[in-house]
Amino acid sequence: MKLRVWAYFFRQACVSMLNNRLVHSVSIGTITISMLFFGAFSLFFVNVNHWMIEWGQSLSLSVYLEDGIDADARTEIEATLRHLPGAKIKAFVSKEKAKEELIDALGDQAGLLDALSKNPLPASYEVILKDVKRHTVDPRKIKDILEETRGVNEVQYSEQWLERFDGLFNILKITGIVTGSVLCIAVLFIITNTIKLMIYSRQDEIEISKIVGATDWFVKMPFLIEGAIQGLISGLLALLILFIIYALFSMRTIHVFGLTVMEVMFLPKNYIIFLLLLSLCLGLLGSFIAIGRFFKL
Repeated sequence: MKLRVWAYFFRQACVSMLNNRLVHSVSIGTITISMLFFGAFSLFFVNVNHWMIEWGQSLSLSVYLEDGIDADARTEIEATLRHLPGAKIKAFVSKEKAKEELIDALGDQAGLLDALSKNPLPASYEVILKDVKRHTVDPRKIKDILEETRGVNEVQYSEQWLERFDGLFNILKITGIVTGSVLCIAVLFIITNTIKLMIYSRQDEIEISKIVGATDWFVKMPFLIEGAIQGLISGLLALLILFIIYALFSMRTIHVFGLTVMEVMFLPKNYIIFLLLLSLCLGLLGSFIAIGRFFKL
């Protein structure tokens, strides 16, 4: 088709949207909300997946000590920790410091600790193992070795938490897929019905165009472009709102157990492109479904 024909199609689509701006505004607003939820799910899963990968590459250990151990036992424990591949002792937390941190965490409820006759919290070492994949570290084996060391009471490592979280993450992933599918169907329904309303309002004009020789595709194309524009505008608005919310309310960094840090990031470029293409395709598909009832394909 010639460029001027495409210009005519776009002009007709824009004129139709302006003449029926209330209907299109409601439609775009509803689709934007749907795509915003879809984008929010995507943002959540992107960050959680990034966080799990980061944790998979750095293992954190909490090595809890027995009460009353001597200096020799502590020296032996420190030597064992330093010989672990990629290990770095981040901090030694004494019993007193552990109690202070618990008091800070409890806040107004800290008075509950006054009833204790002695400090029940153990001293501990906080350890980070970087690049654990490169060193092919087995955290369970490290746990067993350290717990056999004199003066060590218990060892907890970050992957224990990740293993428990993995099942929940899979459930959330399935929930996200189902929710995303429902939202896509809702967007299709909204666009389809909006375009149907436009076709009903212009039936006389369509009939006249057909009488004077306009082909089916010549009549269809402005409606397809209307749907595509609706979808694309809704996708852009949803991303803009999502970014504003991210910029205003995101904590940007989350500290986990005081050891590893996850940076909260916005959607990567490929996700942004995917959401825009999805919005565009849903707009085109919704329009195609709508015009299929009124024209012979």
